[in-house]
Amino acid sequence: MLRIAAIAAVLILLAASIAFAFKAGEYEASDDMAAESISDCYLNYYYYMPCPTLSYCWGFYDWERGDIVGTWFQIGDLSMSSGQACDPAMCHTLDRVRVMDFGGFGGWHGCCEVKFNIYCSDEYGCPIGPSLWESSILFFEEGWNYVDINPPISVCQCSVNPADPLSGPRILVAATHGGWPAYYPMWGSDDIGRALERGCEFHDESCLPGLYPRPYNSYYPTMHSGFYGQNFKYCPPLWFKDSRDTTPDANEYGYVELLWRIYMTCSGPSGTVPTTWGNIKSMYR
Repeated sequence: MLRIAAIAAVLILLAASIAFAFKAGEYEASDDMAAESISDCYLNYYYYMPCPTLSYCWGFYDWERGDIVGTWFQIGDLSMSSGQACDPAMCHTLDRVRVMDFGGFGGWHGCCEVKFNIYCSDEYGCPIGPSLWESSILFFEEGWNYVDINPPISVCQCSVNPADPLSGPRILVAATHGGWPAYYPMWGSDDIGRALERGCEFHDESCLPGLYPRPYNSYYPTMHSGFYGQNFKYCPPLWFKDSRDTTPDANEYGYVELLWRIYMTCSGPSGTVPTTWGNIKSMYR
C-alpha cells in the first residue's frame, strides 16, 4: 500500500554543469515491495531506504512545455534494484512502465500533458534511431502510475551486441511534457541525503548493498535518470542532484534516480549463444 506524506520544505535545485533550474519538494513514501505480480521480471535503479518503514523521496516539478526527462535500462544489468533478475537472453518483451508522480496531472485545461516514448539507447542514455513506441497523451494521479505498452514491444533490436544475447538490450524510457509550466507533474526520485543524515538503513531491494554517493562509488559508472531538455538538447542527460547536496560537483551525497520501473516478459532465448545467466547471477550472491 503506497503512503505519501508531503514535507513543508521546497528547494531550488541547480545543475552543477549547466544552469537549468527546477524545484524539488520532500516526500516520504511507503512501498509494498511484495505487491508486484505482473510480468516475469522488472528493473529499476532507485534505492529504497526505510527509516524504519518509510523511504525518503524528492519530487521534481516546474517543467517547461517540451522538456524531456527519462531513465534508461539495460536488461540483465545486475547493478539494478530488482525482484526477479531479467535474463538478457530471454527477457526481451516490454509490457509496462511504472512511474511515481507526487502531485498528479489532473488534466485541467490541458495542464501537464505527458507523452512517453521508448528508444534504443547507447551507454550514456541517449536515444538511438527512431522511437519504438509512443503513448497517447497521459494524465496521472498522485502515487504510482502505470503506462501499459499495448501491444507489448520487442526490444531485441536494442541489444548491445546482436551476436551475443547476454549483452542485453538497452532501452530509454522518455517522457515529454506537453502542458504549460506548472506544479505538476512532480516526478519522484530517491532521496539519499536525508536518509543518511537520519541514520536510516541504506540498501536497495536486491541482495546488493546500496553504495553512495552515485555515480562515483557504485556498481555502475554512470547514472540512468536525467533531464534531456528540449528535443534531447542534453545528451548525455543532466543528472538530478540530491537537493541536500551543497557541493558544486555533488560529491557529498551524489545524484538521485527517478522512481521509474520497467516490466518485461521472458519468452525464450533470441540467439544461438547458450545462456549462462544462472552462473552469472551466482557471482553476485
